[in-house]
Amino acid sequence: MADKGGLEGIVAAKSGLAYIDGQKGYLCYRGIDIFELAKRSTFEETGYLLTFGELPTREQLDQYSEDIKVNRDLPGVTTDVLKMIAERSTPMEALRTAVSTLSVDDSEKDDNSREANLRKANRLTARVATIIGQYAAHRAGRDPVQSDASLGHAANLLWMITAKRPSELEANVFDQALILHADHELPASTFAARVTAATLSDMYSAATSAIGALKGPLHGGANQKVMETLESINSDDPDTIRQWVRDALGRKERIMGFGHRVYKTYDPRAKILKELAAELAEQHPDQAKWFEMSKLVEEVVLEEKSLYPNVDFYAASVYRMLGIPTELFTQVFAASRIVGWTAHVVEQHGDNRLIRPTTEYTGEIERDYVALEDRVPASV
Repeated sequence: MADKGGLEGIVAAKSGLAYIDGQKGYLCYRGIDIFELAKRSTFEETGYLLTFGELPTREQLDQYSEDIKVNRDLPGVTTDVLKMIAERSTPMEALRTAVSTLSVDDSEKDDNSREANLRKANRLTARVATIIGQYAAHRAGRDPVQSDASLGHAANLLWMITAKRPSELEANVFDQALILHADHELPASTFAARVTAATLSDMYSAATSAIGALKGPLHGGANQKVMETLESINSDDPDTIRQWVRDALGRKERIMGFGHRVYKTYDPRAKILKELAAELAEQHPDQAKWFEMSKLVEEVVLEEKSLYPNVDFYAASVYRMLGIPTELFTQVFAASRIVGWTAHVVEQHGDNRLIRPTTEYTGEIERDYVALEDRVPASV
Protein backbone atom coordinates (compact mmCIF):
# COMPACT_ATOMS: atom_id res chain seq x y z
CA MET A 1 0.00 0.00 0.00
CA ALA A 2 1.29 3.45 -0.91
CA ASP A 3 2.47 5.63 1.95
CA LYS A 4 -0.08 8.42 2.49
CA GLY A 5 2.12 10.28 4.98
CA GLY A 6 1.13 11.61 8.37
CA LEU A 7 1.45 8.10 9.89
CA GLU A 8 -2.00 7.28 8.46
CA GLY A 9 -2.87 3.66 9.16
CA ILE A 10 0.22 3.12 11.35
CA VAL A 11 -0.35 1.63 14.80
CA ALA A 12 1.73 3.77 17.17
CA ALA A 13 0.40 2.65 20.56
CA LYS A 14 -1.79 0.13 22.34
CA SER A 15 -4.70 1.62 24.26
CA GLY A 16 -7.88 0.51 25.95
CA LEU A 17 -9.44 3.97 26.16
CA ALA A 18 -11.28 4.78 22.94
CA TYR A 19 -12.30 2.76 19.89
CA ILE A 20 -13.39 4.19 16.54
CA ASP A 21 -15.01 2.47 13.57
CA GLY A 22 -14.69 5.13 10.91
CA GLN A 23 -16.72 3.23 8.35
CA LYS A 24 -19.73 2.88 10.63
CA GLY A 25 -19.35 6.20 12.42
CA TYR A 26 -18.97 4.53 15.81
CA LEU A 27 -17.06 5.77 18.86
CA CYS A 28 -16.88 4.25 22.32
CA TYR A 29 -14.99 4.95 25.53
CA ARG A 30 -13.88 1.78 27.29
CA GLY A 31 -16.45 -0.13 25.21
CA ILE A 32 -19.45 2.12 25.99
CA ASP A 33 -21.12 3.86 23.03
CA ILE A 34 -20.60 7.63 23.02
CA PHE A 35 -24.36 8.09 22.50
CA GLU A 36 -25.05 6.26 25.77
CA LEU A 37 -22.47 8.31 27.66
CA ALA A 38 -23.65 11.65 26.27
CA LYS A 39 -27.29 10.99 27.08
CA ARG A 40 -26.97 9.15 30.40
CA SER A 41 -23.60 10.01 31.94
CA THR A 42 -21.85 13.10 33.30
CA PHE A 43 -18.42 14.50 32.54
CA GLU A 44 -17.14 13.38 35.94
CA GLU A 45 -18.46 9.86 35.43
CA THR A 46 -16.92 9.72 31.96
CA GLY A 47 -13.61 11.01 33.31
CA TYR A 48 -13.62 8.23 35.91
CA LEU A 49 -14.45 5.65 33.23
CA LEU A 50 -11.58 6.76 31.00
CA THR A 51 -9.10 6.85 33.87
CA PHE A 52 -10.02 3.68 35.75
CA GLY A 53 -11.62 1.56 33.03
CA GLU A 54 -15.00 1.03 34.71
CA LEU A 55 -18.07 3.10 35.51
CA PRO A 56 -17.88 4.25 39.12
CA THR A 57 -20.15 3.29 41.96
CA ARG A 58 -21.97 6.14 43.68
CA GLU A 59 -19.31 6.28 46.38
CA GLN A 60 -16.47 6.24 43.84
CA LEU A 61 -18.14 8.95 41.74
CA ASP A 62 -18.73 11.17 44.76
CA GLN A 63 -15.08 10.82 45.80
CA TYR A 64 -13.79 11.50 42.28
CA SER A 65 -16.03 14.57 41.93
CA GLU A 66 -14.99 15.86 45.33
CA ASP A 67 -11.30 15.39 44.50
CA ILE A 68 -11.76 17.61 41.46
CA LYS A 69 -13.69 20.27 43.38
CA VAL A 70 -11.11 20.58 46.17
CA ASN A 71 -8.34 21.05 43.60
CA ARG A 72 -9.94 23.93 41.69
CA ASP A 73 -7.85 26.70 43.27
CA LEU A 74 -4.69 27.62 41.38
CA PRO A 75 -1.20 27.82 42.87
CA GLY A 76 -0.08 31.41 43.44
CA VAL A 77 2.59 31.24 40.75
CA THR A 78 0.00 30.25 38.13
CA THR A 79 -2.37 33.04 39.15
CA ASP A 80 0.46 35.57 38.98
CA VAL A 81 1.62 34.39 35.55
CA LEU A 82 -1.91 34.54 34.16
CA LYS A 83 -2.31 38.13 35.35
CA MET A 84 0.96 39.09 33.68
CA ILE A 85 0.31 37.52 30.29
CA ALA A 86 -3.48 37.60 29.83
CA GLU A 87 -3.69 40.91 27.99
CA ARG A 88 -1.01 40.16 25.42
CA SER A 89 -1.19 36.39 24.97
CA THR A 90 -3.54 34.39 22.78
CA PRO A 91 -5.81 31.94 24.63
CA MET A 92 -3.79 28.84 23.79
CA GLU A 93 -0.49 30.57 24.55
CA ALA A 94 -1.87 31.49 27.96
CA LEU A 95 -3.16 27.97 28.62
CA ARG A 96 0.09 26.34 27.50
CA THR A 97 2.17 28.63 29.70
CA ALA A 98 -0.11 28.44 32.73
CA VAL A 99 -0.35 24.64 32.67
CA SER A 100 3.42 24.42 32.58
CA THR A 101 3.61 26.46 35.82
CA LEU A 102 1.33 24.04 37.68
CA SER A 103 4.27 21.75 38.32
CA VAL A 104 6.43 24.38 40.04
CA ASP A 105 5.25 23.74 43.58
CA ASP A 106 3.88 20.21 43.13
CA SER A 107 5.92 17.87 45.31
CA GLU A 108 4.76 14.92 43.17
CA LYS A 109 5.68 16.45 39.82
CA ASP A 110 8.44 13.90 39.07
CA ASP A 111 6.68 10.91 40.63
CA ASN A 112 5.36 8.83 37.73
CA SER A 113 3.81 6.11 39.89
CA ARG A 114 0.20 5.28 39.09
CA GLU A 115 -1.03 6.67 42.40
CA ALA A 116 0.76 10.01 41.98
CA ASN A 117 -0.32 10.26 38.35
CA LEU A 118 -3.95 9.76 39.32
CA ARG A 119 -3.74 12.56 41.86
CA LYS A 120 -2.05 14.85 39.32
CA ALA A 121 -4.69 13.95 36.74
CA ASN A 122 -7.44 15.23 39.05
CA ARG A 123 -5.48 18.38 39.80
CA LEU A 124 -4.98 19.05 36.11
CA THR A 125 -8.65 18.44 35.26
CA ALA A 126 -9.73 20.88 37.96
CA ARG A 127 -7.09 23.54 37.35
CA VAL A 128 -7.21 23.65 33.55
CA ALA A 129 -10.85 24.70 33.94
CA THR A 130 -9.93 27.37 36.49
CA ILE A 131 -7.14 28.69 34.26
CA ILE A 132 -9.67 29.12 31.46
CA GLY A 133 -12.14 30.83 33.77
CA GLN A 134 -9.54 33.26 35.10
CA TYR A 135 -8.18 33.98 31.65
CA ALA A 136 -11.70 34.71 30.39
CA ALA A 137 -12.22 37.16 33.24
CA HIS A 138 -8.92 38.96 32.64
CA ARG A 139 -9.65 39.29 28.92
CA ALA A 140 -13.12 40.66 29.70
CA GLY A 141 -11.68 43.19 32.13
CA ARG A 142 -13.44 41.83 35.21
CA ASP A 143 -12.40 40.04 38.37
CA PRO A 144 -12.53 36.24 38.18
CA VAL A 145 -15.59 34.67 39.80
CA GLN A 146 -15.04 32.08 42.50
CA SER A 147 -15.68 28.42 41.79
CA ASP A 148 -19.00 27.17 43.12
CA ALA A 149 -18.78 23.88 44.99
CA SER A 150 -22.49 23.30 44.42
CA LEU A 151 -21.93 23.07 40.66
CA GLY A 152 -20.66 20.13 38.66
CA HIS A 153 -17.54 20.48 36.55
CA ALA A 154 -19.26 21.59 33.33
CA ALA A 155 -21.65 24.04 34.98
CA ASN A 156 -18.87 25.54 37.08
CA LEU A 157 -16.62 26.02 34.06
CA LEU A 158 -19.43 27.78 32.19
CA TRP A 159 -20.07 29.95 35.26
CA MET A 160 -16.39 30.95 35.46
CA ILE A 161 -16.20 31.76 31.74
CA THR A 162 -19.42 33.78 31.44
CA ALA A 163 -19.97 35.00 35.04
CA LYS A 164 -23.61 33.98 34.50
CA ARG A 165 -25.43 31.11 36.17
CA PRO A 166 -26.19 28.50 33.50
CA SER A 167 -29.71 27.22 33.15
CA GLU A 168 -30.35 23.51 33.66
CA LEU A 169 -30.45 23.00 29.89
CA GLU A 170 -27.25 24.98 29.34
CA ALA A 171 -25.41 23.02 32.03
CA ASN A 172 -26.64 19.71 30.61
CA VAL A 173 -25.72 20.65 27.03
CA PHE A 174 -22.25 21.76 28.06
CA ASP A 175 -21.78 18.60 30.10
CA GLN A 176 -22.57 16.51 27.02
CA ALA A 177 -20.27 18.62 24.85
CA LEU A 178 -17.38 18.00 27.25
CA ILE A 179 -18.10 14.26 27.24
CA LEU A 180 -17.96 14.20 23.45
CA HIS A 181 -14.51 15.83 23.40
CA ALA A 182 -12.96 13.82 26.25
CA ASP A 183 -10.98 11.34 24.15
CA HIS A 184 -10.63 10.26 20.55
CA GLU A 185 -8.01 7.55 20.18
CA LEU A 186 -4.68 9.04 19.02
CA PRO A 187 -5.02 12.49 17.40
CA ALA A 188 -2.06 14.83 17.29
CA SER A 189 -2.40 16.21 20.82
CA THR A 190 -2.81 12.80 22.46
CA PHE A 191 0.08 11.42 20.45
CA ALA A 192 2.20 14.37 21.57
CA ALA A 193 1.27 13.66 25.19
CA ARG A 194 2.19 9.99 24.88
CA VAL A 195 5.47 10.70 23.11
CA THR A 196 6.45 13.06 25.92
CA ALA A 197 5.29 10.64 28.62
CA ALA A 198 7.18 7.79 26.97
CA THR A 199 10.47 9.54 27.70
CA LEU A 200 9.45 9.20 31.39
CA SER A 201 8.90 12.90 31.55
CA ASP A 202 6.15 14.09 33.93
CA MET A 203 2.43 14.50 33.41
CA TYR A 204 2.60 18.31 33.34
CA SER A 205 5.13 18.18 30.50
CA ALA A 206 2.92 15.73 28.63
CA ALA A 207 -0.12 17.99 29.06
CA THR A 208 1.87 21.02 27.91
CA SER A 209 2.98 19.12 24.80
CA ALA A 210 -0.61 18.18 24.09
CA ILE A 211 -1.82 21.76 24.42
CA GLY A 212 0.88 22.88 21.99
CA ALA A 213 -0.41 20.40 19.42
CA LEU A 214 -4.06 21.29 20.08
CA LYS A 215 -3.26 24.94 19.35
CA GLY A 216 -2.96 24.20 15.63
CA PRO A 217 -5.95 25.16 13.43
CA LEU A 218 -5.95 21.70 11.84
CA HIS A 219 -6.67 20.18 15.25
CA GLY A 220 -8.33 21.99 18.16
CA GLY A 221 -8.41 25.36 16.44
CA ALA A 222 -10.90 24.13 13.87
CA ASN A 223 -13.98 24.91 15.99
CA GLN A 224 -12.93 28.54 16.25
CA LYS A 225 -12.45 28.68 12.48
CA VAL A 226 -15.97 27.30 12.01
CA MET A 227 -17.42 30.13 14.08
CA GLU A 228 -15.34 32.69 12.21
CA THR A 229 -16.74 31.30 8.96
CA LEU A 230 -20.31 31.67 10.24
CA GLU A 231 -19.54 35.21 11.39
CA SER A 232 -18.20 36.10 7.95
CA ILE A 233 -21.43 34.85 6.32
CA ASN A 234 -23.72 36.36 8.99
CA SER A 235 -26.96 36.30 7.04
CA ASP A 236 -30.57 35.29 7.69
CA ASP A 237 -31.23 34.71 3.98
CA PRO A 238 -30.94 31.02 2.98
CA ASP A 239 -30.09 31.81 -0.63
CA THR A 240 -27.30 34.18 0.43
CA ILE A 241 -25.87 31.55 2.75
CA ARG A 242 -25.98 28.79 0.13
CA GLN A 243 -24.37 31.02 -2.50
CA TRP A 244 -21.61 32.09 -0.07
CA VAL A 245 -20.67 28.45 0.47
CA ARG A 246 -20.80 27.62 -3.24
CA ASP A 247 -18.63 30.61 -4.07
CA ALA A 248 -16.09 29.63 -1.40
CA LEU A 249 -15.96 26.08 -2.70
CA GLY A 250 -15.60 27.41 -6.23
CA ARG A 251 -12.51 29.29 -5.10
CA LYS A 252 -11.16 26.00 -3.68
CA GLU A 253 -11.42 27.35 -0.14
CA ARG A 254 -11.67 24.85 2.67
CA ILE A 255 -14.84 24.99 4.73
CA MET A 256 -13.69 24.16 8.25
CA GLY A 257 -15.56 21.52 10.23
CA PHE A 258 -16.03 19.03 7.41
CA GLY A 259 -14.31 15.74 6.66
CA HIS A 260 -12.22 13.67 9.01
CA ARG A 261 -9.08 11.55 8.74
CA VAL A 262 -10.85 8.61 10.43
CA TYR A 263 -14.60 8.91 9.80
CA LYS A 264 -15.86 8.08 6.33
CA THR A 265 -19.44 8.87 7.30
CA TYR A 266 -21.15 11.18 9.79
CA ASP A 267 -19.03 11.84 12.88
CA PRO A 268 -21.20 10.46 15.73
CA ARG A 269 -20.19 13.37 17.95
CA ALA A 270 -21.45 15.83 15.34
CA LYS A 271 -24.85 14.09 15.32
CA ILE A 272 -25.22 14.65 19.05
CA LEU A 273 -23.96 18.22 18.91
CA LYS A 274 -26.44 19.01 16.14
CA GLU A 275 -29.25 17.84 18.43
CA LEU A 276 -27.86 19.90 21.30
CA ALA A 277 -27.59 22.98 19.07
CA ALA A 278 -31.25 22.56 18.11
CA GLU A 279 -32.25 22.46 21.80
CA LEU A 280 -30.25 25.59 22.58
CA ALA A 281 -31.69 27.40 19.56
CA GLU A 282 -35.17 26.93 21.00
CA GLN A 283 -34.11 28.42 24.34
CA HIS A 284 -32.09 31.23 22.74
CA PRO A 285 -34.08 32.41 19.69
CA ASP A 286 -31.91 35.53 19.49
CA GLN A 287 -28.90 33.26 18.82
CA ALA A 288 -30.70 30.62 16.75
CA LYS A 289 -29.39 32.02 13.47
CA TRP A 290 -25.99 30.39 14.08
CA PHE A 291 -27.63 26.96 14.14
CA GLU A 292 -29.84 27.73 11.13
CA MET A 293 -26.81 28.92 9.17
CA SER A 294 -24.90 25.79 10.16
CA LYS A 295 -27.63 23.54 8.79
CA LEU A 296 -27.57 25.33 5.46
CA VAL A 297 -23.77 25.19 5.23
CA GLU A 298 -23.91 21.46 5.96
CA GLU A 299 -26.54 21.00 3.25
CA VAL A 300 -24.45 22.69 0.55
CA VAL A 301 -21.13 21.05 1.48
CA LEU A 302 -22.79 17.64 1.43
CA GLU A 303 -24.35 18.36 -1.96
CA GLU A 304 -21.19 19.79 -3.52
CA LYS A 305 -18.42 17.77 -1.84
CA SER A 306 -20.11 14.76 -0.22
CA LEU A 307 -18.42 15.69 3.05
CA TYR A 308 -20.02 15.21 6.45
CA PRO A 309 -19.52 17.55 9.42
CA ASN A 310 -17.08 16.58 12.14
CA VAL A 311 -17.20 17.34 15.86
CA ASP A 312 -15.92 20.89 15.39
CA PHE A 313 -18.75 22.02 13.14
CA TYR A 314 -21.76 22.03 15.46
CA ALA A 315 -19.59 22.58 18.53
CA ALA A 316 -19.12 26.12 17.23
CA SER A 317 -22.80 27.12 17.32
CA VAL A 318 -23.31 25.25 20.61
CA TYR A 319 -20.49 27.17 22.30
CA ARG A 320 -21.69 30.49 20.85
CA MET A 321 -25.23 29.95 22.14
CA LEU A 322 -23.78 29.07 25.57
CA GLY A 323 -22.14 32.50 25.65
CA ILE A 324 -18.55 31.30 25.27
CA PRO A 325 -16.34 33.82 23.40
CA THR A 326 -15.13 32.49 20.06
CA GLU A 327 -11.46 32.94 21.00
CA LEU A 328 -11.91 30.51 23.92
CA PHE A 329 -13.34 27.60 21.91
CA THR A 330 -10.04 25.72 21.72
CA GLN A 331 -9.38 26.27 25.41
CA VAL A 332 -12.74 24.64 26.13
CA PHE A 333 -11.69 21.70 23.95
CA ALA A 334 -8.65 21.34 26.20
CA ALA A 335 -10.79 21.52 29.36
CA SER A 336 -12.52 18.36 28.15
CA ARG A 337 -9.63 16.52 26.51
CA ILE A 338 -7.44 16.87 29.62
CA VAL A 339 -9.12 13.78 31.10
CA GLY A 340 -8.24 11.84 27.97
CA TRP A 341 -4.66 13.11 27.88
CA THR A 342 -4.04 12.27 31.53
CA ALA A 343 -5.64 8.83 31.14
CA HIS A 344 -3.28 8.18 28.22
CA VAL A 345 -0.30 9.27 30.32
CA VAL A 346 -1.33 6.88 33.10
CA GLU A 347 -1.69 4.13 30.51
CA GLN A 348 1.66 4.96 28.87
CA HIS A 349 3.56 5.00 32.16
CA GLY A 350 1.88 1.74 33.17
CA ASP A 351 3.52 -0.20 30.34
CA ASN A 352 6.10 2.16 28.91
CA ARG A 353 8.26 1.92 25.85
CA LEU A 354 10.04 4.87 24.30
CA ILE A 355 8.20 6.02 21.16
CA ARG A 356 10.83 6.47 18.51
CA PRO A 357 9.57 6.11 14.92
CA THR A 358 11.83 6.37 11.90
CA THR A 359 11.64 8.45 8.73
CA GLU A 360 11.84 7.74 5.04
CA TYR A 361 14.97 9.64 4.04
CA THR A 362 14.50 11.72 0.88
CA GLY A 363 17.87 13.50 0.73
CA GLU A 364 21.12 12.70 -1.04
CA ILE A 365 23.78 10.29 0.23
CA GLU A 366 27.58 10.04 -0.12
CA ARG A 367 28.08 13.71 -1.01
CA ASP A 368 31.58 15.15 -1.00
CA TYR A 369 32.62 17.72 1.57
CA VAL A 370 33.51 21.02 -0.15
CA ALA A 371 36.06 23.32 1.48
CA LEU A 372 34.66 26.67 2.61
CA GLU A 373 36.70 28.71 0.08
CA ASP A 374 35.46 26.55 -2.81
CA ARG A 375 31.71 26.78 -2.08
CA VAL A 376 29.29 28.67 -4.28
CA PRO A 377 25.94 30.01 -3.02
CA ALA A 378 23.22 27.39 -3.21
CA SER A 379 19.91 28.25 -4.83
CA VAL A 380 17.26 28.36 -2.11
